[in-house]
Amino acid sequence: MNIVAVNGCCYGRDNKPEKEEYLKLCGERFWYFISGDRKLYINIIEPLGYKAKEKNEKFTIAYSNLINKFTFEFGKDFCNSKGAIDWEKFVIFNSSEKIIKNK
Repeated sequence: MNIVAVNGCCYGRDNKPEKEEYLKLCGERFWYFISGDRKLYINIIEPLGYKAKEKNEKFTIAYSNLINKFTFEFGKDFCNSKGAIDWEKFVIFNSSEKIIKNK
């Protein structure tokens, strides 16, 4: 039995798929290899686009919330009343042997 490793790429093109020790199948060749359907790479694009948009919107909200939380916590701990970074306090927190709470 001869076993051949396959490097599958969802998109792109490689007009020389036969490498020394494996196959590199890109785009249409990859989707055809896993499905037997020559048009699968075209037929999956639209549904994937809708799902990607839905996931991107959820990700953007979660990411924005995390950035807001991080900014709030950082500002509370390492900024002065004017909003400027207290670099000495930050460097002490980041690099001192012991964390000094109130300087």
